[in-house]
Amino acid sequence: MILLLLVTLLWAFSFSLIGVYLAGQVDSYFSVLTRVLLATLVFLPFLNWRTPPRSALILMAIGAVQLGLMYLFYYQSFLLLSVPEVLLFTIFTPVYIALIYNVMARRWTLKSALWNLSVAAIAVAGAAIIRWDNLSDAYWRGFFVVQGANLCFATGQVAYRQFMQSARTRGETLAPRQTFGWFFIGASAVALVAWIVLGKPQYPSTTVQWGVLLWLGAAASGLGYFLWNKGATQVSPATLAAMNNALIPAGLLVNLLIWNRDADLLRLLAGGLIIAGAVALSEWHNKHRPTKN
Repeated sequence: MILLLLVTLLWAFSFSLIGVYLAGQVDSYFSVLTRVLLATLVFLPFLNWRTPPRSALILMAIGAVQLGLMYLFYYQSFLLLSVPEVLLFTIFTPVYIALIYNVMARRWTLKSALWNLSVAAIAVAGAAIIRWDNLSDAYWRGFFVVQGANLCFATGQVAYRQFMQSARTRGETLAPRQTFGWFFIGASAVALVAWIVLGKPQYPSTTVQWGVLLWLGAAASGLGYFLWNKGATQVSPATLAAMNNALIPAGLLVNLLIWNRDADLLRLLAGGLIIAGAVALSEWHNKHRPTKN
């Protein structure tokens, strides 16, 4: 739990740094590639090259999804949404974590699917309130792009937690510090392909932008994701889901106090409460749903 709290504080500034200094100024694919390559360099000296090939490939696949694909969605969202909107729309991650666990436990039914669609409809209504006077196509694209990032992040967390538990059960020793480099290598592979195919020659032009990329890569990604995933293996699925949303108030506080003092607080509050209510309703339903013995 302590590790997750520390990373929450570390990540609270990341949203605003991307939205203020990188979005629309530096090619998003280059930003993603630089960030994950820097994180890879942090762990490369510790990497155990004799890790069993199967385990290395699984860790690379998890990193490709949780970090590589997630960042591709995530950075695109800042071109379509404001920082507070991106933050608010990440609130669905715990819902996705619960859904993925339910699917893995084979508790997925038509009734639960309809329930989750209803919860999603309530959340979409909350999103509409935030920009009621400007519900453009770009806004809704941004909303669903963030959901793509949320889904990738949730999938990676569940997969890493399950994989590490399975490795311990098999008696396989996988020291996180010596194997987490594979996670970032997988993410780097995805980011490199995306940059080659979709990237534009729009590179950092100031020392501040390079400094932001360095901080996001070495600290927020390198140290942050290592501690977050390690913390995810030490808590219950319910605690992990809840901690995913602790970042939202922290990130909003940083953004609104330092960079975005002119935001429409009333609409953010009204829409945010509806979205939070939808998530709370989903979590209440999951806790009180009868289980099959």
